[in-house]
Amino acid sequence: MKLQLTQENLNKALTNVARVAISSRNPLPILNNILLKTVDNRLTVSATNLEIAITEHVGAKVSVEGSVTVPARLFQEYIASLPAGNIDLSVKDNKVYISTGSYKSTINGMAADEFPVIPNLERTGGWTIGTKELKRGLSQVIFAAANDETRPLLTGVYLHTHEGYLYAVATDSYRLAEKRLVALKKEVSLVVPSTALQDLMRIIGDSPNDEVKIYEDGQQVLFSVGESELISRLVDGNYPDYRKLIPASFTITADFDRTELANVTKVASLFARESAGSIIVSFNEANKKVSISSVASQLGENSSTIDTKVIGSGEVSLNSRYLIDALGAFHGDITTFMCNGRVEACILRSPDEEDYLHVIMPLKS
Repeated sequence: MKLQLTQENLNKALTNVARVAISSRNPLPILNNILLKTVDNRLTVSATNLEIAITEHVGAKVSVEGSVTVPARLFQEYIASLPAGNIDLSVKDNKVYISTGSYKSTINGMAADEFPVIPNLERTGGWTIGTKELKRGLSQVIFAAANDETRPLLTGVYLHTHEGYLYAVATDSYRLAEKRLVALKKEVSLVVPSTALQDLMRIIGDSPNDEVKIYEDGQQVLFSVGESELISRLVDGNYPDYRKLIPASFTITADFDRTELANVTKVASLFARESAGSIIVSFNEANKKVSISSVASQLGENSSTIDTKVIGSGEVSLNSRYLIDALGAFHGDITTFMCNGRVEACILRSPDEEDYLHVIMPLKS
């Protein structure tokens, strides 16, 4: 293999690809390598951990076709350290020779035939979504997914259509975030690992392209963004019917300045550390006040009051971190908090973002 390409293009591709290979969780040594392969006068740069595969296509002047795998961390860090400009890259006996200006290096690689085959999905029956809409939507839900691998369904993000719209949903069973993305006639129902979508968000962040093309075959999903492709296994199983968790009506409703409520909650959380983040939110319709309090038996206690429009009276115990995370996911100035006291789910909405819903389950008193 012999080719020439720019440091800028190769470095960008490696930045997106290498993090999949640089992982202590990879079950096979070869998975710590990146596959370099020439295809149609371009260089393809690929990595996989058998769950996720990312491929970048880089424009190049190819003199001799070929393929090889190289250690991901060393190769990515080395290319990132080189100055901008053209790089000459050649391979002989699985050794990769790299030269640019006064820099010359040799990296010992491994044969490409030892590398797992990157899946190739049929590109039929897919659908598209704007990159900005998808990235923003995923950022509002992905943090609510579970980290507990014993509940694999909840570690994913549920992409599905409902009444003509595409939704993204994530929950860890203590909180839930739902984002209505775009109108879509096609029927969609798939659970994508949140780790794959985190990588997708990084790729989207670097892409000048306006849309993401999505294809799936019931077992895997492919996201195509310009010259970047991400393939991930889907999570098996039927996602919970989460809409049953959302109450139809509420006895308590209050409108907050989002920044003020977030600041008050952060202060209360300082005194809630020994009680697993538990704070008490008390609503008083008569004096139009909401108080947020917390107690630390060893350190002291805290109580703050917010003057606001309140309908109904009562109180609810919440995990302060969940409330802070939820408020950080909204973009509007006003957040509406709705609940039915101590037992049923609490709902956060915003009049500025009618397409976003956040649910927090109350703590047992």
